[in-house]
Amino acid sequence: MTNHPPILEQYTNTIAALLKNNQVEKALGCIQDQTELAMQEQVDLCEISAPTFQEEKRADELVKRMKQYGLTDVCKDGIGNVLGRRKGKTGAKTIAIGAHMDSVFPAETDVKVRREGNVYWAPGIGDNCSGLRALLQVLRALNEANIETDEDILFVGTVGEEGNGDIRGSKFLCANTKLDAFIAVDSTDVGRVLRGAVGSHRWRIAVDGPGGHSFAEFGKTPSAIHAVCRAGAEIAKIEVPEDPKTTFTIGTIKGGTTVNTIAAHCEVDVDIRSTDNTELKKVEDAVLAAFEKAVKEENARWPNALPETHLKVTTTQIGNRPAGLRPHDCPVLQSARAAQKALGIELTNYGLSSTDANAAMSLNIPSTCLCSGGKGIGAHTLKEHFVFEKTELGPKLILLTSLALAGTSDTKPLL
Repeated sequence: MTNHPPILEQYTNTIAALLKNNQVEKALGCIQDQTELAMQEQVDLCEISAPTFQEEKRADELVKRMKQYGLTDVCKDGIGNVLGRRKGKTGAKTIAIGAHMDSVFPAETDVKVRREGNVYWAPGIGDNCSGLRALLQVLRALNEANIETDEDILFVGTVGEEGNGDIRGSKFLCANTKLDAFIAVDSTDVGRVLRGAVGSHRWRIAVDGPGGHSFAEFGKTPSAIHAVCRAGAEIAKIEVPEDPKTTFTIGTIKGGTTVNTIAAHCEVDVDIRSTDNTELKKVEDAVLAAFEKAVKEENARWPNALPETHLKVTTTQIGNRPAGLRPHDCPVLQSARAAQKALGIELTNYGLSSTDANAAMSLNIPSTCLCSGGKGIGAHTLKEHFVFEKTELGPKLILLTSLALAGTSDTKPLL
């Protein structure tokens, strides 16, 4: 989108009032003045290995730092998320700010950070240790400026955002904690405010039978690979809408043993995506039906085959990220955009992605994903690096957005 919807006056006025508040000014100054301290914190966290499903050590460090910065109500929930509640005067509502703790790299990866001028090199230094850095900066600034909010602010380090982690931390959080707003912190581009969540369903589909010699058993046993090929031809015909954007692909295919063997096993991984959960389910149903049909057709192709040689299909879901889309007048979107404008940040990406915000958006919880500041390059590669510049903009944006939603002594909550 290039012609963005208007920012409503009440949000612009609230952000303007916050900027005139002496305590808020002090908090913003704290963020500005402590960029070096925050960057060291980002480095420290990066050097604690935290592969998806193995985030415990980094989580322990986050618990320690949250307590160090004044939170008394800090714990781990049933799935391993770190939760730290900063209570408000009324506490009638809860605004959660969450950054994921996991990285895509295996435990044996060297995560020692190397600095070259203002560039920091290490796997995971940007994604998402920069988000954790911004999360802690906001907490530290609120406490050092002694800002009291009307509503509670919940600081969260989530597990399992990456890959097969399948945003399990944020899904667990939304299912087990009453949230009235959610701000995910991920990536570094402060010009981005996500208004929607791209949902994805992923399946591993296996076809199995006894197989046999390509010549001796020909006509007596169906081929697992032939069945998968039939299914692929059906899937290629599926029609999807351009709006809401919906996609599908067979991403991997494995099977067979030798060139002269009727395949006993073949499996594929299928990725289906959409910004609409209904369309996502339609394509998912069509894909699964294509495999059931293909196996029946392959079995029927060989009438001399005994029933015990017939193929069977097994489906295993390996990914389930729900979709969602927020209206333009959503208070979280409006607050973030008003804060952006006040900080002189141009809105360059008002789009959709797949982040921890997916879970909240799918439940119609006012939510978005904001970024940490700085510049992350080469995420998910061993050459990942982070440029230490304008890192203060991320936490300033998050702080103003959360204060607009939570309310202060000078402003009413906009949530």
